[in-house]
Amino acid sequence: MPAGRPSSYRPDYAGVVEKLCLLGARDADLARAFDVSESTIDNWKAAHPEFLAALKAGRELADAEVANSLYRRAIGDGDRPPDVTACIFWLKNRRPDLWRDAHRQEHAITTPDKTELTPEERARRAVELVDRAFGRVQNS
Repeated sequence: MPAGRPSSYRPDYAGVVEKLCLLGARDADLARAFDVSESTIDNWKAAHPEFLAALKAGRELADAEVANSLYRRAIGDGDRPPDVTACIFWLKNRRPDLWRDAHRQEHAITTPDKTELTPEERARRAVELVDRAFGRVQNS
């Protein structure tokens, strides 16, 4: 006979956890929603593969949706110009080798007159290149 209380886990929790994770729930949020401790959530992840799979699926889809929204904001659309802050965030995370802060660079990016570009200036130039590539701005 196993020791301890019987698990309060129910098979329908897998569907619930996926929906909660689509809304951005973290393990602490899940514990509150199911009225259990975070260690119980960890135990359910280990003991119930369908629960873990649903949790991961919900989080992956939510993260993908946010990444897509950030990308759309960074490149702009027909109604709105590209958002420089979103560009900086995207590039610093996706290409840290090229877009990290100047104080961490071995070789700073400079203009023809040798002045160093700020991250914001680099982002503006990237936006201009994207605009030109998509024909949104006339070359001068």
